[in-house]
Amino acid sequence: MAKKIMVIEDDKDIRDTIVYILEEEGYEVLSSGDSKILKNVTDHNPNLILMDNWLTEWKSDANGQQLSKALKTNPSTRHIPVIIISAVSNIQQIAEEGLADSFLKKPFDMDVLIGMVKKYSS
Repeated sequence: MAKKIMVIEDDKDIRDTIVYILEEEGYEVLSSGDSKILKNVTDHNPNLILMDNWLTEWKSDANGQQLSKALKTNPSTRHIPVIIISAVSNIQQIAEEGLADSFLKKPFDMDVLIGMVKKYSS
């Protein structure tokens, strides 16, 4: 059975690229341009969540860091690894404060993405 990866990225081109790469690697990918998919995260039961830090619809209310922290402090979702994706220079600090398992700095190398997914989805 293929591992299930949830990709939350508001930039369609980046999202489509990630989905394509992961599907080529044999993963089942659920993708969304917004975080609404997280409302049913336990129904989807992903092996890993890749999440952009600056989701357009959340810029004034919440971001990937806050959403990650909410997932990681919830007993029913804290076991799901979260990788925050961003181009900001302090992405490591953002990921740590959001209790994320790791981070991926944009622009990213495809091999680095695949390596991180393999590491955290097992």
